[in-house]
Amino acid sequence: MIEPVFEVFARKNRGEPLRHIGFVNAMNGDLARVYAWKEYDEQNWEEMCVIPRSAIIPVDPEHSTFVTMMGQDGAQEIVHARGTGSYGGSEMAVKEAR
Repeated sequence: MIEPVFEVFARKNRGEPLRHIGFVNAMNGDLARVYAWKEYDEQNWEEMCVIPRSAIIPVDPEHSTFVTMMGQDGAQEIVHARGTGSYGGSEMAVKEAR
């Protein structure tokens, strides 16, 4: 079973906008919070949030970093096309069954 992907956003100071710092795989939001905090705790973050990648709706899917497509079998294909945020990232493709 493939775990859902949660995108991680954080800010160092109250006045700053949230920025994308990476992602974690977790079975639910509570675990995603714990995994994100443990994975990205080297910075002194003011605030950190996790968002299920499936909740992100790209305005232009062909040029989006977060692309969600439905496959012919009804499975959701989620593609992280390129590294983002200050931590970069690697290319990966994940298929999730809904």
